[in-house]
Amino acid sequence: MRAVRLHAVGGPKNLTVETVDAPVPQPGEMVVRVRAAAFNRRDVFITQGRYPNIALPAILGSDGAGEVAAVGDGAAGPPIGARVIVDPMLCWGADPRVWGDDATILGMPQAGTFAQYVCVPARNVHPAPEHLSNESAAALPLAGLTAYRAVFTRAQLRKDETILITGIGGGVQTFVLLFAKHIGARTIVTSGSDEKLERAKALGADVAINYRTDADWHKTARKAGPIDVVVDSAGGETFARCIEIVRPGARIVTYGGTTGDATVRMFPIFWKHLTIMGTSMGSPQDFASMLNVVNAGKLEPAVDSVYDMENVAAAAEAVERNTQFGKVILRIG
Repeated sequence: MRAVRLHAVGGPKNLTVETVDAPVPQPGEMVVRVRAAAFNRRDVFITQGRYPNIALPAILGSDGAGEVAAVGDGAAGPPIGARVIVDPMLCWGADPRVWGDDATILGMPQAGTFAQYVCVPARNVHPAPEHLSNESAAALPLAGLTAYRAVFTRAQLRKDETILITGIGGGVQTFVLLFAKHIGARTIVTSGSDEKLERAKALGADVAINYRTDADWHKTARKAGPIDVVVDSAGGETFARCIEIVRPGARIVTYGGTTGDATVRMFPIFWKHLTIMGTSMGSPQDFASMLNVVNAGKLEPAVDSVYDMENVAAAAEAVERNTQFGKVILRIG
């Protein structure tokens, strides 16, 4: 089969398309013929050497959509030929509250979806939403799972509440917006790009604030509140300001720290009885529930661009520039 492989760190330019052996399913496994895969920032971080426990050579890619191609002994799930998507969270463990010691994410060290075929446990293979194309379905798994857990499992957002979504444009945050609007919550989004803010408003954002042109964006957001929930992945000063502007009793969920660690004042945390929660990825129950929401609302993931497999380096560089709105997709030929 043809696959995208990384042999050495040094950036997206080191991604190459090669011919390798196709996987053979072991008992309890399924092989999926991948038609489309999606980039995550994780993939770019691995190419840059900015991810823990990198093991090379590797076939990257956590998100994929296609059809069941082969089934191992004892594997239960969609039949051969069925359109499916893959849950990229492997070996979550028995506790739905937190992943176990053996948990890992598809796409390094286990061969991922940037290939014509991928082999995963049968329990990680789910019917693809019928209303989605392969490209749109491929955009769903990792970002949709992370967003679902942040919004519903952790923050338990309600329809009568207001949520602040910082740094709109990335895959997870666009799903946070979609899920929040699906249940009727009021949404405030921030970005340093007017173009991203306009696209967010087209998806239903109620208030859009440019933090580059509005130095007091946090005060503007507070005036647009009261803010019940924050979902943030920036960290740094953004996270610290979120603590300052939310209402008493608010919940703040973080799943990243792209701008670094935050220095926070303790007073507003205890005085306002705030709840600060960390989250990452999601359990098998989260993934199944996320699919139910997507199917019930006929939700359409935000897709920024689609690249052919041969142009994988250009696709990765698009993610590296951080100018996209939604997901960057690889079409697997």
